[in-house]
Amino acid sequence: MSLFKKKAPKYNPPPAPAPAEDIDNHQSNGLDNNNGSQKSQLVFHCQQAQGSPLGLISGFSNVKELYQKIAECYDFPPEDILFCTLNTHKVDMRKLLGGQIGLEDFIFAHRKGRPKEIEIVKTEDALGLTITDNGAGYAFIKRIKEGSIVSRIPHIEVGDHIEKLDGENMIGKRHYEVAKLLKEIPKGTTFTIRLVEPLKSGFGSIGPKSSSARGGKKSNYGSGKETLRFKANGPAMIENEHDERSQAGIDKINGLLESFMGINDTELATQMWDIAEGKTNSMQLAEAIDNSDLQEFGFTDEFIIELWGVITDARSGRLT
Repeated sequence: MSLFKKKAPKYNPPPAPAPAEDIDNHQSNGLDNNNGSQKSQLVFHCQQAQGSPLGLISGFSNVKELYQKIAECYDFPPEDILFCTLNTHKVDMRKLLGGQIGLEDFIFAHRKGRPKEIEIVKTEDALGLTITDNGAGYAFIKRIKEGSIVSRIPHIEVGDHIEKLDGENMIGKRHYEVAKLLKEIPKGTTFTIRLVEPLKSGFGSIGPKSSSARGGKKSNYGSGKETLRFKANGPAMIENEHDERSQAGIDKINGLLESFMGINDTELATQMWDIAEGKTNSMQLAEAIDNSDLQEFGFTDEFIIELWGVITDARSGRLT
């Protein structure tokens, strides 16, 4: 979801009917030129995070399709991908690919590595984990709170995929579902968590290529201030980045999600910011959320009140 409702220029087809494969391409990621008469498909550079040859990825409109294209490029199953980072091969959650990619971003795919099973005694109410997911069925650890139960277990690391809890499969569950299950484990209980860590890098010097090696992509596709934004219902669209106030509001909403639910999801925060557009009080916001696909999260009244406070602060510029 995006704050900006401005749509890209519509594609004007030629008089003759377009072949079926061309129609598919028009619905995948691309960029209209100024007069709207032609459409060039976006091409992104990619590498496997542990080291690989350079790959060229195009023709996707959501995260699952992106993973499929990367898997086809390197000839491995798409289920091998835990998550992707932008412009770094390191497991850096600040660079995590979410629901958007800058037109100049370089994609690094982090594949499944070693599995590990760890027995944990829940001696405190909170484990100290912040959970996110990759948009394709894998929840993983985005942050570990300093001084928490988990921070004292050296084998649990940021980037680890939560595959099972006490033998129950977590694949296909959303991050908030996994976080809820962890939160509901009674204090004093001993449980087993099965994690899959990202494949470790075998190269210390890999990284994005220089601009000269990018084949003139910059001149063809504009500045990095535009992004390819994935849509919940429809093809990806090229839009401008959020302004300072909007981004501050989205970041603060994400902080609320972490404190109330133990999850981190920039796209969910963006969707909530977008839903609040045009709303003038918390009751209107609550009704809009209840009438959207966000209803499944079951947000409390307390959360909605806090959310509305963040939105009004951001709109007035008090967060910037």
